[in-house]
Amino acid sequence: MIIAQVTDIHAAQDNDNLSRLDRALAWLDLIKPDGLVLTGDLVDDDWIDGYTAIAARLGNRAYPAFILPGNSDNRTSMRAIFGCAYWADDAVGALHFVADIEGVRLIGLDSTAKGTSVGSVDEHLPWLEKRLLSEGPATSMLFLHHHVFASGIPPMDQIMCRGSVALGEFLRRQPRRPVAIATGHVHRPVAGTLAGIPAYICGSICPANPMWFGAKTVPPANDPPALMIHRWVNGTLVSHHISV
Repeated sequence: MIIAQVTDIHAAQDNDNLSRLDRALAWLDLIKPDGLVLTGDLVDDDWIDGYTAIAARLGNRAYPAFILPGNSDNRTSMRAIFGCAYWADDAVGALHFVADIEGVRLIGLDSTAKGTSVGSVDEHLPWLEKRLLSEGPATSMLFLHHHVFASGIPPMDQIMCRGSVALGEFLRRQPRRPVAIATGHVHRPVAGTLAGIPAYICGSICPANPMWFGAKTVPPANDPPALMIHRWVNGTLVSHHISV
């Protein structure tokens, strides 16, 4: 079972990020994943035509796509344009989702908070617990926009998921813990852990941020568009960072 992940397109009228997305989708067409998760920041400045263009591209694919919002997104616009039936109807405005594919439960947790770029999940933990424990596959992956471990890049860690400590404590108590946590937001591919669970930050479709740890010199960043492939086979998850 192959799940692809794309994040941080940041499509806008004054950039070519939709063409960068096209490169990623063309590569995925060769892989034929069982599903695609988009972990937020689809457009900038509430660009409605950008949402429409992304929806058209996803509608042409043979595999299903599951979409989460990021801090640059407008959830009202997303609901109007994508109208995704899989978004939870019991999440009080949040665009969470659950999808069971080939014996694996994909859980999307909306980590956005109104009026800020910082992520928050504390209020969503009761919803998450129900989805982890409800009838269906015991194996799960958790997706959200904001990263849940410090990347080491100061400006991005200032706006990471502020509920990550509570999330980690919550996951340690769960009898059915996710096999991995997959996020975006940083615009760089990074790997870490949360509560002993492998956690990934997917590289971005938009131009990457530099791998800057706060030193006087900022290193260059010339990364091509990036995505991730998560492959579950024989009870083991292997995740690949891909550049296109």
